[in-house]
Amino acid sequence: MPDPLETPERRALRTTVRSFVEQEVLPHLDRWEREGIVPRELHARAADAGLLGIGFDEAVGGSGGDALDRLVLTEEILLAGGSGGLVAALLTHGIALPHLVAAGDGAQVDEFVRPVLAGRRIAALAVTEPDGGSDVASVRTRAERDADVFVVNGTKTYITSGMRADLLTVLVRTGGPGHSGLSLLVVPTDTPGLVRRPLEKMGWHCSDTAEIGFVDVRVPVRNLVGAEGSGFLQVATQFVDERVGLAVQAYATAQRCLDLTVDWVRDRETFGRPLATRQLVRHRLVEMHRQVDVARTYTRQVAARHLEGDEVVAEAALAKNTAVAACDAVVDAAVQLHGGLGYMRGTEVERHYRDARILGIGGGATEVMNELVAARLGW
Repeated sequence: MPDPLETPERRALRTTVRSFVEQEVLPHLDRWEREGIVPRELHARAADAGLLGIGFDEAVGGSGGDALDRLVLTEEILLAGGSGGLVAALLTHGIALPHLVAAGDGAQVDEFVRPVLAGRRIAALAVTEPDGGSDVASVRTRAERDADVFVVNGTKTYITSGMRADLLTVLVRTGGPGHSGLSLLVVPTDTPGLVRRPLEKMGWHCSDTAEIGFVDVRVPVRNLVGAEGSGFLQVATQFVDERVGLAVQAYATAQRCLDLTVDWVRDRETFGRPLATRQLVRHRLVEMHRQVDVARTYTRQVAARHLEGDEVVAEAALAKNTAVAACDAVVDAAVQLHGGLGYMRGTEVERHYRDARILGIGGGATEVMNELVAARLGW
């Protein structure tokens, strides 16, 4: 059976992505990691290369393609030497825009979606709050209707690209308690009353993260995404894509660390011969390979089934947890096999070791994923 990820078009896409990373990213990545930010110009360059709009229909300003093309994009960014922070910073619109596209409001598409996909603006998703993470239904940020505007008050935190974002897709409470009281609202970040504070993190250093406060922020009612009260359903509908995307990032990071480690143990000599000649090292590499291959095979299968329209809510959670577990084990082994060098700041495996830690937290913590799967299985 032909591999859908090995078509001529997707092989060409890999070549394009790798060339972009090698020319536009790698010469600058260490500096961006230390400065804690990716330049806005990179979004424009990625759009010019046709990469920013992958997975978005041409009718809304995208480059076309589907979820498997997005998978290839994420894989190749990391396999070419990019960082998890780069993926998060450059592709944040992948979790911020789908709700607007699905809602189908032409005016919103023209005002918000097209400029982002063209690399002229940056979009972020704002859901998490200081006293509520994976429990999306507990959102407290409130939007009160006042004639033709909503007045927003509350706080969001851990918002990826929150410092650079020009617009936020914000989950707010427009009604009563529970799921049915939530709505999505697009809030331009230059709106009076919106305040941002940068947050420092263990990893993903070149991806800016913010805490965002809303104090009587007045937003036009026309910025409501979809029907009022449908916010939770809209966010939940995108959970599968987000979790599969994080699984891809996990196994691709692991594969990159495995590749780096294989090269290292072949070159590194101890006691007169290369590390790769030692059975213990070779067997550990095999175990790393097994973990990566299992995670990649399962995640790709889930992604393909999701694209075909199958319900894969539980499978996406399992794919995320499987890939995260593989990544945790592989990046740890990579640092160990690099020895003292692996512990040094500036070594690529050291960066991946730090970056990988967020993958079991973001998009729904590992424990939440297990609880979700148990519920789907009726346990």
